[in-house]
Amino acid sequence: MSKEITDRGTGGLVDASGDPVTSAPVPVPPLVAGQPPLAILVDYDGTIAQTDVSDALMTPYFTPEWHARTADYDAGRTGSRRLMEWEIELITADPHELSALAAAQPHDEGFAPFVRRAEAAGIPVEVVSDGFGFFIGPALEALGVGHLPVVTAATTFTRGRPSIAFPNGHPTCFVCGTCKRNRVLAHQDAGRAVVFIGDGASDRYAAGYSDHVWAKEQLIDLCRKHGWAHRPWRDFADIEAWLAGLLEAWTVDPATLPGPARRPFFCGPEVWGEGRWEPLPPAEPPPATGEAEGDVPG
Repeated sequence: MSKEITDRGTGGLVDASGDPVTSAPVPVPPLVAGQPPLAILVDYDGTIAQTDVSDALMTPYFTPEWHARTADYDAGRTGSRRLMEWEIELITADPHELSALAAAQPHDEGFAPFVRRAEAAGIPVEVVSDGFGFFIGPALEALGVGHLPVVTAATTFTRGRPSIAFPNGHPTCFVCGTCKRNRVLAHQDAGRAVVFIGDGASDRYAAGYSDHVWAKEQLIDLCRKHGWAHRPWRDFADIEAWLAGLLEAWTVDPATLPGPARRPFFCGPEVWGEGRWEPLPPAEPPPATGEAEGDVPG
């Protein structure tokens, strides 16, 4: 068995000496005439996986300090990058035990059929995660969707010790490990409205810029707080039914699926300045414009 475990979906490779190697960012496919102008970005922890897998791996290291730090993160007082760099130093478990624990977490069985429906229509689906990430590739393989692009951190294990790098972070803002906001903007720049699906605090900076938001648990509270249009969901079957109806309407009348609506910045170097590791106390993020889906009962 190999001594190294790598995040194969994100450029988290190791060279012959065991040092992390990062790759170019995951490309955004161009919009092709005749395709629906839509992209789907999906969180992993608590969304595809029905538990927060990163937190499950941290369970042996729960202390009052861990709870205090994560509470600060959930409240938006600190960033994920600094938190994960601190957490990764706590982990002493065997990497193969960690992988086995991650693989044992329950996953939404409706995710793969949802992906197949979207891809059959020419809609790109991408997994975006602001967690440790090394377990996402094997999980997607087990679900039968191992081809999906994964945008997350690069966690590697060298001689049993973990380290983490952030090839998908913002180049001048260091608040988040993975800049989900920039993935939303990249797909919008390609001419697609973005559907974002998530559940928690790590999704706030994606949901606030997306065109269609599916939220559950903590993300519902954040959407309500900021006035962001969203739809609650229980499982991917809910979202697949919505997508089927959307595509049927678009086939009859393409005007039913407008392109992206860009919103004012409320995070990142544009409003915080460059080089920040902690978010500034935010001005109230702007309410979503474009299609007002509202707080639809789930």
